[in-house]
Amino acid sequence: MMASDAVMRALTALREGRFVLVYDADGREEETDMVIASEFVTSAAVRAMRRDAGGLVCTTADPRIRESLGLPFLTEVFSGMSETYPVMKGLTPNDIPYDVKSAFGITINHRKTFTGITDDDRSLTIKEFAELARSAIKQEDGWGKRELGKHFRAPGHVHLLNTTDKILETRFGHTELSTALVIMAGLVPSATVCEMMGDDGKALPKDAARDYAGKHGLVYLEGVDVIRAWKEYQRKR
Repeated sequence: MMASDAVMRALTALREGRFVLVYDADGREEETDMVIASEFVTSAAVRAMRRDAGGLVCTTADPRIRESLGLPFLTEVFSGMSETYPVMKGLTPNDIPYDVKSAFGITINHRKTFTGITDDDRSLTIKEFAELARSAIKQEDGWGKRELGKHFRAPGHVHLLNTTDKILETRFGHTELSTALVIMAGLVPSATVCEMMGDDGKALPKDAARDYAGKHGLVYLEGVDVIRAWKEYQRKR
């Protein structure tokens, strides 16, 4: 068997356009994210993340997407402008307590959006990004890099997150965990995620996240489950 029963059920849920919950690890962020495949994001999905999770809605991009669309890490953008804006040198995120590198990329809006922040606007941006990514990773002539600017503007209200080049080898955050799941599910290699927050202003405890999953019929996974399944998936490729 490729993975645990919980992971297999999670892959089925993702293929059906449903949420799964993913907790990263004790001693890391110690957060649970609501995760959905980007290609299936709807206005209702954005509303659920906004209402029931409450963190930042972000959309991931694996190395194939990043390369085919020419997407930078935001730290690279800031570093490149440091001569014009020297203040950027002092803002380098080199002291993140749980990580060695920020996954943040640029922010985007689809050109057909209005303000970009509404549930309709964000779902349009996310779904169209996934569709462009699906086409771009099949091209080899720079097509995606030309198309990105035709259909999207930056900055915007959808935060892109870039995975590391080798997923789940050097970084084990929600960017990599969620992207690994959609890849194993055979979907466009982009997930949309949102941290679950508690009413006390802190991250929702994992027991509470597990209870939420049970109440709503969602699969709950811990990062170690995903990592184990991903290693097996990689061995079988």
